[in-house]
Amino acid sequence: MPPTLASLVQHSALKLTVRAGQDRLDTPVRWAHASELADPVPYMEGGELLLVTATNLDAEDPEAMRRYVRRLAGAGVAGLGFAVGVNYDAIPNALLDAAREADLPLLEVPRRTPFLAISKAVSAAIAAEQYKAVTAGFEVQRELTRAALAEGPEAVVARLAAHMDGWAALYDASGAVVFAAPDWAARRAARLTPDVERLRERAAPASAVVGSSDERVELQSLGSGRRVRGALAVGTGAPLGTAERYAVHSAIALLTLTTERSRSLQAAEQRLGAAVLRMLLAGQPDHARAVAGDLYGGLLDAPFRMLVAEPASGERDPAAEPPLRALADALETAAARAGESVLTVPDGDERLVMLAGDGGAVATACDGYAESESDEAGVVVGLSAPTGPIAAATAYKQAEQALSVARRRGRALVEHEDLAAGSVLPLLADDAVRAFADGLLRALREHDATGRGDLVASLRAWLSRHGQWDAAATDLGVHRHTLRYRMRRVEEILGRSLDDPDVRMELWLALKAAGDKP
Repeated sequence: MPPTLASLVQHSALKLTVRAGQDRLDTPVRWAHASELADPVPYMEGGELLLVTATNLDAEDPEAMRRYVRRLAGAGVAGLGFAVGVNYDAIPNALLDAAREADLPLLEVPRRTPFLAISKAVSAAIAAEQYKAVTAGFEVQRELTRAALAEGPEAVVARLAAHMDGWAALYDASGAVVFAAPDWAARRAARLTPDVERLRERAAPASAVVGSSDERVELQSLGSGRRVRGALAVGTGAPLGTAERYAVHSAIALLTLTTERSRSLQAAEQRLGAAVLRMLLAGQPDHARAVAGDLYGGLLDAPFRMLVAEPASGERDPAAEPPLRALADALETAAARAGESVLTVPDGDERLVMLAGDGGAVATACDGYAESESDEAGVVVGLSAPTGPIAAATAYKQAEQALSVARRRGRALVEHEDLAAGSVLPLLADDAVRAFADGLLRALREHDATGRGDLVASLRAWLSRHGQWDAAATDLGVHRHTLRYRMRRVEEILGRSLDDPDVRMELWLALKAAGDKP
């Protein structure tokens, strides 16, 4: 507790006497200041014990004293100390009455008590309070450090909440609540996820204060660099004191250490992951498993999926987090929550390759991208079918094929399984394919434009009927001999034989790619 008027009155060496405002002696005193100005208010901050001898005051004028005291009370002055035996043998009645009327504490200072002694007493009490707060803060820091070393992040959050006489919550990089203490705080912490997401958009370290009138919540980002690795929320009924502030800062440092791996360790893991991936793609699953060891070995013991991602072609905010990094964080967080393994191999900000367990966590996390436009999501993702180490190269090819389709369709995510279950026709929606189709059919269309026949329509009907002359002629409303003549003209104009199945396939796809129009 900071010094109060009551503690100064009880100070045996000061011999202070209360003459007004007895019911407000619990008012904290921020400082003791002597001033003989007729109006010292412009130089006050509030919370001071003002010490005067009334050298420049008309202390016996009731109206002047009422104005003087009202000004002091309005400025938040904690109290007024009046030295007797200097200019006045006793506190003038006008000042006494004004102090009682305004309920401003008025202390009588005997002549033998110098103002300096009062200032020293206040200063010593403030210093003692600060020392006590710092000592308590260091003790909490030691307690939190022991908890972090012995039990991990959850213990740090629980100890912090108990010390704050409030609640605390830990969030991951995506803004989801990882742990809250006490248990009832989990629901309250979850309501702050939008605030945590906004905090995540700012470079670390970042902080924000949110909450209602009866609760104050501080949000602090976790992370040693620009990337936010998580956040800490602390909810209390009042602003944090010095000891509480030390505790929060200690918790932030400890949680940052436990939630963010060192850059050298992360770089080593990425190099190891890249080596494992290269061996898998080279058809060396046994060597890959040996190199993976305990870090990635479990991932190779079960079916996994291959993911390949690239940035979308749209413009990006240079200040925003690179989209591939954000994607990697989101997928790794989803896998960690589900207890699944991932192997991530980023190639700067240009490409991301990931092996993810087939437990569904990463696929579920990707669902949010499935219906998005690629520019909107900032990434283009291709996802393979489940596979094993022996077929890793095939899975990588599947992911790249799905990625290529996602780019052509303007989609953020395409799964290879969707391609196998769907139609090949949407794949023809490509400028290069349409250009090929236009070039292949141009001569036939130019022939039809002269009015000498309907070769394109006849070709389409004949191909759709699998070369059945009678059925195709019926569809066109012509004699089969007429249709045979038209197909010979098609062969002559194109210089290609319709007996060749490759030619028939190319012509049919060209008609489809061109919109199936004559």
